[in-house]
Amino acid sequence: MQRYLDGEADTVAAGQRLGRALRGGAVVYLGGQLGAGKTTFCRGVLQAFGHAGAVKSPTYTIVEPYEAGGVNVYHFDLYRLGDPEELEYMGIRDYFDNDAVCLVEWPERGVGILPLADIMVSIEAQGAGRLLAARSATPRGQQILAQLSEYETD
Repeated sequence: MQRYLDGEADTVAAGQRLGRALRGGAVVYLGGQLGAGKTTFCRGVLQAFGHAGAVKSPTYTIVEPYEAGGVNVYHFDLYRLGDPEELEYMGIRDYFDNDAVCLVEWPERGVGILPLADIMVSIEAQGAGRLLAARSATPRGQQILAQLSEYETD
């Protein structure tokens, strides 16, 4: 799935669409350069669950937990992670239960420790906007993207 995003509002809206399809929980990896819009996309996902507050990048805290709409949503930013083993010390595995939504920015920094992604999203600069691409990596991810396609046609 690919979509051109024309600014911040489009990025938030794309996150909201994905968020509506994540009701059963999922692990979502987010790739892209610094400033590509990953955290803005996460804000949209959180809004889909009813979160109305600010969403900041957890660059220094590694994880920002949210409880929204009865769902635990964990927003990870691994940019400043020195070694994937640091994730073990913070009890990373406790966050990844079947019903939680885990949004992971810079997942390549947690290789070997992080669970597999259900959905892999990349956001890259393209012209004046961004190109969002999403692909599934698990059967659960396939179901989510199929459901997302249904939302696109509604």
